[in-house]
Amino acid sequence: MIDLNKYSTSWSPRLLSVMRIVVSLLFMSHGGQKLFGFPSDRPFHAFAPFSLFWIAGVLEFYGGISLLLGLFTRPVAFVLSGEMAVAYFYAHFPRGVWPLLNHGELAALYCFVFLYLVAAGGGAWSIDTFRTRLVRKNGTPVP
Repeated sequence: MIDLNKYSTSWSPRLLSVMRIVVSLLFMSHGGQKLFGFPSDRPFHAFAPFSLFWIAGVLEFYGGISLLLGLFTRPVAFVLSGEMAVAYFYAHFPRGVWPLLNHGELAALYCFVFLYLVAAGGGAWSIDTFRTRLVRKNGTPVP
């Protein structure tokens, strides 16, 4: 008989990393669209630097890169979770209460996935985990 607890224990951190990587790639596309017009099916409309949408694009693209690498996962995920909460209440909630009807499902989902990453960390395949292992192995802090 297969011991599911054994597989769960060994694969949970790896699948957490896979989820983090996939979510960050999807999230980066939103930032890339705002900053660089890619990917897009419409003509590119550049947002003015330091406008609300430009700042959101910077957070989404560069925060996505940080999450993709698993670098500073918890603090970056915290900031991005907050960004998505603000995005939901600023852009979607005024159109109605229900996320399905106000088109805010992605903002709500990203918000809670990032909140989960704040608690769970980056998983087995992250720079954060690699740095932690280095500290434990050498006994000296990594700058």
